[in-house]
Amino acid sequence: MDEQDLAIIKEAASRRGVPEAEIIRRGIHLAAMGERRWEEPLDMPTFDSGDPALAHRVRETLYGETHQDNAA
Repeated sequence: MDEQDLAIIKEAASRRGVPEAEIIRRGIHLAAMGERRWEEPLDMPTFDSGDPALAHRVRETLYGETHQDNAA
């Protein structure tokens, strides 16, 4: 393990009052969750705003003016 990483883990564990192993377990869990692939799509609610340009404006706001739609 990198010495700088170990120092950060030791400091975080001390500050939180938990064992260093807990910080390491949490890091491994976060890394694993970041690589997880869901078999089913998330069931996200949608709505009809009545504004046909809303989706484009939202994508533009989130991703910037250079964002290209998948259909483009």
